[in-house]
Amino acid sequence: MTDIVMLAGSLSNDLFRVASLAQRGANQAASRFLIEAQRWSNDLAKVAPQPYIKKIAQDISSRTPEEISEDAAEKYLMYGVLLQNFCLHNQK
Repeated sequence: MTDIVMLAGSLSNDLFRVASLAQRGANQAASRFLIEAQRWSNDLAKVAPQPYIKKIAQDISSRTPEEISEDAAEKYLMYGVLLQNFCLHNQK
């Protein structure tokens, strides 16, 4: 479970960065962190214990940097919070 929590926490942090940068209009920097988030999400999708975690990871994996917008930023922020809560309640 520790590896899953590490993957989910790392993905959450990168999604917070993407959301923050996208909301400020720094789409190039947000794109870079989206690519990093996809590295975590690809691994997390393979081992996710909960269906909603797997769905989040698969959704992030399918995104492209061109899709970054304020609407997407809100979605990434929500995903980050969900993943952060998962990590907090599954630490062992």
